[in-house]
Amino acid sequence: MIRKALKKTSSHPRLKEFLKKYKIPREYFSTSRKMISRGVWLGLFIAFIPMPMQMAAVLLFVPFFRFNVPVALAMCWLSNPITMPPMYYMEYLTGSYLLGIEPEPVELTLEWFKDNLDEIFIPLYFGTAMYSIFGSTAAYFLVNLLWKDSVHKERKKRKKK
Repeated sequence: MIRKALKKTSSHPRLKEFLKKYKIPREYFSTSRKMISRGVWLGLFIAFIPMPMQMAAVLLFVPFFRFNVPVALAMCWLSNPITMPPMYYMEYLTGSYLLGIEPEPVELTLEWFKDNLDEIFIPLYFGTAMYSIFGSTAAYFLVNLLWKDSVHKERKKRKKK
């Protein structure tokens, strides 16, 4: 269903006019399985990294890789002001566990972060690497699997008719 909605949206005349007006290559809005999967992978990879301007980071990859840019931007919105604290705390705990470090008790104040950044930096970014690599890769394969399943179901439905 999402696949059909994406296909329908990508062929909308207003989108075609927008792309033509601003001379944006159409491949950045392609709705093929590979382009959507890559967009999901890159967007989630960036979303797990605790850094400012994640959307700008996604856009930095546009000249080097082919992916669906709107999907990648939407995926990087996974980390928003509401989801950031639990995500980054879980990454910190995971990194601490994997490195065998006793996690510091966390206080959500800027002063605490300023004073303890040295102790939490390595476990946080180690956990971030684990979630970025494995989480985004799992999502990539899941999107591929669901896309193929959707195509097979549609073909079966057509054969029955």
